Amino acid sequence: MNWLAKNKPMKYFTPLIPFVLGLVLLLFIPDFSSLVLTNGLAQLLLFVLVACIPAWKTGRMSYVDIAWPWGLVLIGLLILLYSPGYDYRVWLVSGAYVFMGLRMGLGAIKMWRMGWLKTEFPRYQYQRRRWQKSGKTNTALVIQIDVLLQALANASFLLFPALVIAANPNPEISILEGLGLLVWVVAFLMESVADAQKLKFLKRMKKAGEKNQVCDVGLWAYSRHPNYFAEWMVWNGLIMAAVSSWYQLLPVQHMEIWPMIVWMLFGLGLLFVSRVMYSSLVYYTGAVPAEFYSAQKRPAYTEYQKTTNRFIPGAKKYRPK
Repeated sequence: MNWLAKNKPMKYFTPLIPFVLGLVLLLFIPDFSSLVLTNGLAQLLLFVLVACIPAWKTGRMSYVDIAWPWGLVLIGLLILLYSPGYDYRVWLVSGAYVFMGLRMGLGAIKMWRMGWLKTEFPRYQYQRRRWQKSGKTNTALVIQIDVLLQALANASFLLFPALVIAANPNPEISILEGLGLLVWVVAFLMESVADAQKLKFLKRMKKAGEKNQVCDVGLWAYSRHPNYFAEWMVWNGLIMAAVSSWYQLLPVQHMEIWPMIVWMLFGLGLLFVSRVMYSSLVYYTGAVPAEFYSAQKRPAYTEYQKTTNRFIPGAKKYRPK
């Protein structure tokens, strides 16, 4: 009782609630429930082995950066194996998830082999500051809950676009689907270009012997985090394509009131995916944690913040001298 009174368990578990509700919603859709359950169990096993156990032993949650992208690969493979929709559409959305996951997952494994996981990533160091500020003093527990939150994201909202796209049997690709695919491709290329530009910049600075310089070249001249923005747009492209399939499947759900209500909630859940990714990429593991440490490490970063948009690319804001 003393532990309960002191730690207030609900403040630890409250962030999980939206994702649990999203998972329950999917289980209420008969056509999806079997695949959702299979994916949920597979994600749980993956995260327990790759993130929960290592985090428990080391006290570091950076291992989640391996589990999360490989969870996307897992979604892509399960969609390919079990979805009943039009073959080309199933292959496209499966490939999108596998590509997204492999791009980050292979990089995470490389970081692990290089020994980077022997220390906590800065974004998760920043998480500890949040936990302290909110009174979450049981670090071991909150690490496990945060890992579980990302597992639940893979089991619920991040599964939404793949499910509905791969369930659509219509062989015709709609305009909105085509536009969503185009957005996905452009955003994926933008993310790759941004990462390549930063890597090239860092190599050039290292060769020149200059330390703690601000990368403001290429796409980084228009956004302080063009890679995070592009990652958000990758998901928005999937959502656009998914909304088209959701609408095309809508007449099937008109027979009874309850299935219609569930389907409408599913549509709202699709839109919520964009909000989930935006919050994560800006506040949770993205821009805000990164900038907290960049401003301390790089003397010119404060000026960079004043002249360059944080997330959405835009023109430089020149300040009068």
